[in-house]
Amino acid sequence: MSAMNAEFFDAIEQIEKEKGIPRGYMQEKIQQALLTAFKRDNPDCEDNVEVNMDEGKKSIAMFVLKTIVEEGEYVNDATQILPDEAQRYDKKAHIGDIVRIPVETKKFGRIAAQAAKQVIIQGIREAERGIIYDEFTSKEHEILTGVVTRIEPRTGAVSIKISSNSEFTEAMLSATERIKGEELAEGDRIKVYVVEVRKSTRGPQVLISRTHPGLVKRLFELEVPEIFDGTVEIRSIAREAGSRTKMAVYSADPEIDPIGACVGPRGGRVASIVNELGGEKIDIIKYSEDPEQYIASALSPAEVVSVEVLEEGRSCRVIVPDSQLSLAIGKEGQNARLAARLTGYKIDIKPESAANE
Repeated sequence: MSAMNAEFFDAIEQIEKEKGIPRGYMQEKIQQALLTAFKRDNPDCEDNVEVNMDEGKKSIAMFVLKTIVEEGEYVNDATQILPDEAQRYDKKAHIGDIVRIPVETKKFGRIAAQAAKQVIIQGIREAERGIIYDEFTSKEHEILTGVVTRIEPRTGAVSIKISSNSEFTEAMLSATERIKGEELAEGDRIKVYVVEVRKSTRGPQVLISRTHPGLVKRLFELEVPEIFDGTVEIRSIAREAGSRTKMAVYSADPEIDPIGACVGPRGGRVASIVNELGGEKIDIIKYSEDPEQYIASALSPAEVVSVEVLEEGRSCRVIVPDSQLSLAIGKEGQNARLAARLTGYKIDIKPESAANE
């Protein structure tokens, strides 16, 4: 057993190095496993069993604790011992004392070894899951880069291997979270947004998305130092992934042009994000506390004659020049729809000619 013991401790040390699973955690699991296995084979011992692990000596020993009793009251072989026999283990032992009797490893039987092995494997798995869960939970609402490992031809779902620090896990980008029309191939590196991390019986489940507005927000934070340091704020985002995003930005510093910061020199910053999103159009507009001004900006690129906020609910009537009507509404109503989602107002758009009548 001694050689096996040394290997045993080396293995635990190795696991700690490679997987970051604390040695103490593993040792505790192994102790529990050995006790469980022994008690299963020797149910009469009850709780009178202990396991000693000595990391310094790299040894594991197991003892059954028995109380020394006089000849006449001797009842239970599993928990009690007579003085003569007790002397073999402890010369100074007296009646009423407890002696620790080492269990021979052979007695452990193969079952115990098997059980311990199972628990070690289980323990590694649980601890790994715990570490992965903690690592990826800390990345909720962040962007991670992943590699496409498999594309399910039937559903269009994509398996993506994502990593955070040194931890890896497979995550599923479902068809609904994929950007419409985006072609992906195995081996592609793509950025994904971590929506949520859930615990499941098969380990942590990382829910990822390419369509979430948070992806655009985080991409701008990575690309625009002024957003990263807080001088420019993203106040609202409305997105139809793969087609168009509207984003309202604001700066409390009058010296700073929030739109200019996001667009970047010669449009470089916004261009690299558009590129990452496969050509999705991005309208950056200036946020305003004044709802009328804000709604007018949100409808850009269309020009607006006037905005009237109505009493009932959060709704408004917008007048646009006749020539701008189709631009304001947008293809299939998209411009008006995104502006409404961005501002939180219902928007009723009327051409100038109809308003004058």
